[in-house]
Amino acid sequence: MNVIIFGATGTVGALAVRRMLGDGHRVTAFARHPEKLEISDPALVRIAGDVADETSVSDAIAGHDAVVVTLGAGMSRRSVVRSVGTMNVIRGMQAHGVARLICQSTLGAHESWSNLNFFWKRIMFGLLLRPVFLDHELQESLVRASGLDWTIVRPSAFTDGPDTANYREGFDGKEQRLKLKISRAEVAGFLARQLADRRYTQRAVAISH
Repeated sequence: MNVIIFGATGTVGALAVRRMLGDGHRVTAFARHPEKLEISDPALVRIAGDVADETSVSDAIAGHDAVVVTLGAGMSRRSVVRSVGTMNVIRGMQAHGVARLICQSTLGAHESWSNLNFFWKRIMFGLLLRPVFLDHELQESLVRASGLDWTIVRPSAFTDGPDTANYREGFDGKEQRLKLKISRAEVAGFLARQLADRRYTQRAVAISH
């Protein structure tokens, strides 16, 4: 499959690039500085661009079979890169007839809010990361309204570590028995799996230990 990843140099995006290449896909890495990817593979194409530039995003999407969004804001607590970038991705996909969209969001968005504990509800998303959280929710709303064959992936807090493939997935908002942690490698592996596995098409799926 010919896949393009937006946010390809982020901590999850870079792992997703590596995982999808390993699965035999041809991968285009779209990022401001795609040269930062320490990956050498003939199936990897690098495109330097700004996800806020609608024309650049649209041009990059042409000819791909699927789009993966792993956009992040770095250390910024007020960036709207996720919603702005995802809207440009959606427009580009619609313009070029590309249907499959896999978008990384966060556990806690919309109906998964009940999965969170007091710390995440009141301290992190309720106070420190409130603008970031609201941008995630807007991003999800845009994806849901896109008319595309979308899957929203909602991971809990990131950790380092291997892909154990032993996490929980697809639980509903009533589930409280969660560690609220998952490794970046596990998130990348789950994103890669969605290219072939369509069970979560037009669904938001939560993943966590």
